[in-house]
Amino acid sequence: MSLVAVDEPPSKRSRTDEEEAEDIPRTSDLKAPIMLLSGHEAGVATIKFDPSGRYIASGSNDKRIFLWNVFGECDNFNVLEGHKNVVLDLEWNRSGSKIVSASADKTVGLFDANTGKRTKKYTGHSGCVNSVNMSRGTSPLAVSGSDDGKAMVWDFRQRSAVQTFEAPFAVTAVSFSEDDELVFTAGIDNIVRAWDRRRESVAFTLEGHEDTVTGMSLSPDGASLLTNSMDKTLISWDVRPFVTGTRFSKQFHGAQHNLEKTLLKCSWSPDGEMISCGSSDHVVHIWDVPTGEELYHLPGHAGSVNEVAFHPTEPIVASCGSDKQIYLGEL
Repeated sequence: MSLVAVDEPPSKRSRTDEEEAEDIPRTSDLKAPIMLLSGHEAGVATIKFDPSGRYIASGSNDKRIFLWNVFGECDNFNVLEGHKNVVLDLEWNRSGSKIVSASADKTVGLFDANTGKRTKKYTGHSGCVNSVNMSRGTSPLAVSGSDDGKAMVWDFRQRSAVQTFEAPFAVTAVSFSEDDELVFTAGIDNIVRAWDRRRESVAFTLEGHEDTVTGMSLSPDGASLLTNSMDKTLISWDVRPFVTGTRFSKQFHGAQHNLEKTLLKCSWSPDGEMISCGSSDHVVHIWDVPTGEELYHLPGHAGSVNEVAFHPTEPIVASCGSDKQIYLGEL
């Protein structure tokens, strides 16, 4: 494993450069304004900060999940193994004690974040598991979406899925609503479906994308659902109960998809004022939600950026890419 604080070598920097660098105000507690974390042996598909912001988890095509320290040397302090194929998505639970993962090996994994051991292996899907999401509340629930067209709800106290929702096509992205009463699914038919968990039927649909939806993320206040698609757009939807009229809120442009058709994911900043998503142009794109304008256009990756995550308390973003690299950078 290795990490690099991205900066010029001291031998190539003049005294003036060093003095100027010292004058640049820092905005975070990162060791350097940009940190590069290396160690995965294949492209990195997913990355998430834990709720405390002290750790980060990354899932890769090398079938492993790495745990890293965010501050200090950003060392890789644990490797979570057990999947037999690509790790496509992962989530921390609310307390940061567990990590749930989705894999192309058709399983959902539950790991103890403290020991690094896999405590549960959930089988039930008959296709690649593309997406997973944890309950925001105290319920020990997760939902997964698969190429088999099913979204399955898992209760960690039980061995089998407690609910199954069958979509007409492959499910590429899933999320719970704020109160866990709804399960959102989306896939290759471009439609987002909101499933009522009590009635076990579709409560409403969200239509507006023109190609496969590859990622979704619920806003911090639970009022909006962000989706990104292979049509190169992100859409924010109003998913509050009892909305009359259109649920379409805003569309964002700038992110790219290419022929690789990667399942690029999207995310919100903790205050709900910024959004980001993966992009095939090797760039981290960050937009201002109120205006829809792109705030940051951050190059650096040598391959597709697959996911961008916002730190829960500091102005830091993490990005992972098909170039096997992870960047931490302060805004």
